[in-house]
Amino acid sequence: MPIKIPNNLPAVNILEKENIFTMDEDRAYSQDIRPLRILLLNLMPTKIVTETQLLRLLGNSPLQVEFDFIYTATYAPKNTPHEHLVKFYETFADVKDRKYDGMIITGAPVEQMPFEEVVYWDELCEIMDWSRKNVYSTLHICWGAQAALYHYYGIPKYDLPQKLFGVFAHTVNVKEKMLFRGFDEVFYVPHSRHTEIKREDVKKVRQLSILSESDEAGIYAVIDKKHRHLFITGHAEYDPLTLKGEYDRDVAEGLPINIPSNYYPNNDPQKMPMVRWRSAANLLFSNWLNYYVYQGTPFDLNKLTTDDLRGIDGEGI
Repeated sequence: MPIKIPNNLPAVNILEKENIFTMDEDRAYSQDIRPLRILLLNLMPTKIVTETQLLRLLGNSPLQVEFDFIYTATYAPKNTPHEHLVKFYETFADVKDRKYDGMIITGAPVEQMPFEEVVYWDELCEIMDWSRKNVYSTLHICWGAQAALYHYYGIPKYDLPQKLFGVFAHTVNVKEKMLFRGFDEVFYVPHSRHTEIKREDVKKVRQLSILSESDEAGIYAVIDKKHRHLFITGHAEYDPLTLKGEYDRDVAEGLPINIPSNYYPNNDPQKMPMVRWRSAANLLFSNWLNYYVYQGTPFDLNKLTTDDLRGIDGEGI
């Protein structure tokens, strides 16, 4: 089934060339089913790239999905054309009276700053608080996950001695949980970050469970006991050449950067990267959309008034 996205969004042409089924607004309105409503808070500077990455993965599902896009009103994006924002994006003020089946909060390149010094921190906290009563399931990615864990539970982030950069092996801690249904015993995920959360801090919070970890990259996936909020520290959505682009950029600017781990064959940046994470990425997003959004969200979103509703896994781990 298709994802429903606004007419003329730039991602449409790219996704259609990749044989990913999309549906424009006009065609979707003629169908007599209710699509899932997903809100994307896009904090990444290259918003069009991030849109395409996430839509590519969420389009690999038998569910019809309808997207709204928002950015923070307290910070004017500098790397996305203003015309694109005007045409396809709204602010929180525009959507706060709506309800959504699911929401994604992306990462952002501000991880080395204290949370409270991020210019849009207060606005982000307001959005996260709003999501607890107006969104059935929220998926937080990378810095978005760190921000939510800090805001909700006081879990701090810590500077790493050097950037965690590359593709790393992960294992699943709680195999019966639907988020990792169909995953291999070992799966790979890209990471690109300067900070981390620590296991001992998460373990102190009884409302949270660690679902997946990596010997090299640390905690990967955390879920709250009500199964309404998921926190993912890596970037499963990355394209094959995203890490290459970051590496080439830093080399060109003369910045200190290691060759991304487990990425280039024989660790040779002159060779094309090896993609190890595509199947795990597709499973992660389709499982979230199916089991943590579709299977639990009420048909009538007006009945969504509290985050006490249970997801498909029930309430305990």
